[in-house]
Amino acid sequence: MKFFKSLPARLLLAIFIGILLGLVVPESVIVVIVTVKYILGQLISFCVPLIIIGFIAPSITKLGSSATKMLSVAIVLAYVSSVLAATMSATAGFLIIPHLMIASNAEGLRALPDVAFQLDIPQIMPVMSALVFSVLIGIAAVWTKAKTITSVLQEFQAIVLKIVERVVIPILPFFIASTFCCLSWEGSITKQLPIFLIVIVIVLIGHVIWLTVLYGTATAYSGRSGIEVISNYGPAYLTAVGTMSSAATLGVALKCAHKSKNLRSDMVDFGIPLFANIHLCGSVLTEVFFVMTVSKVLYGQIPSLGSMILFIVLLGVFAIGAPGVPGGTVMASLGLITGVLGFDANGTALMLAIFALQDSFGTACNVTGDGALTLILTGYAEKHGLKEQTNISIDL
Repeated sequence: MKFFKSLPARLLLAIFIGILLGLVVPESVIVVIVTVKYILGQLISFCVPLIIIGFIAPSITKLGSSATKMLSVAIVLAYVSSVLAATMSATAGFLIIPHLMIASNAEGLRALPDVAFQLDIPQIMPVMSALVFSVLIGIAAVWTKAKTITSVLQEFQAIVLKIVERVVIPILPFFIASTFCCLSWEGSITKQLPIFLIVIVIVLIGHVIWLTVLYGTATAYSGRSGIEVISNYGPAYLTAVGTMSSAATLGVALKCAHKSKNLRSDMVDFGIPLFANIHLCGSVLTEVFFVMTVSKVLYGQIPSLGSMILFIVLLGVFAIGAPGVPGGTVMASLGLITGVLGFDANGTALMLAIFALQDSFGTACNVTGDGALTLILTGYAEKHGLKEQTNISIDL
């Protein structure tokens, strides 16, 4: 009975109910569901910058003089992970795609109705602005030894924790249910998914392989079990599948990471919110394989090796700056898709459509991979003699 009260059970139930409702409800009902989904999405989106500021900035101040070094290490880890995941995906694409017979047909979907009323809840600042603000404020507070600001940031962290625990996490099942209801009603699950089923399965296998590589590397480097870390990530994975957003999953990811005995608490508070916005290995892996597939389908050939190398190197940079929201990676890199790979309007439209079909699983890979990079950060801190800082306790 305890399982059915847990977050994973509620998320699975939300997904099931959402799909079932999408198959049977009339348009008059879907209008209400679309409106609820929009409002809940706005509320979650509003909280994201608060979460970023509330965790990253205080965590940087607690790191003290090592803050700049740890930030540099984290950014390098995120970039290398994304580029290597993309390289693995491109290698698989060159080997597999020429032998696949894939037909595309993205037509026949029902258009979702407009929301009944539009309740906009603008963020206090964009996600990337919050990320840069957190980093600059945290580092500047360390440089100036600003005790008052440091104390304020720590109190703000406690406030944000309560917002996550009492607002964000409780509404997530409803947001997930409404999301899957809309996908089911418009026909994405029943009509678009079979078209690229083979490609999506290949991509999902790629996610598993890359997560294995990440956690294996983290285990070898840190000397701590990566299996113990990933075993706590079930709720975060399911939340990411439902929300299609690393940012919206941030609250659950923090709770899951804090449950691990092998992750230092200060590294969790520093790394998880940061990686949620700059580490998009699953999305990058997926996008690379999909652009190669779409190019083969529409233009009869896979992009050249030189074009793919340039695309991957630049995509790693764009991934760091991409927002952790549904479709954030592909939207941020549309300029690369058209400029480097030469896609036309039809190519970009098809790319956006099929990417959206699996975006939830790419996001889940991103979020789960953050645990491995945080384990590497933990190992780095231990190897370089960085003492663990006292963090605010979280009731899990």
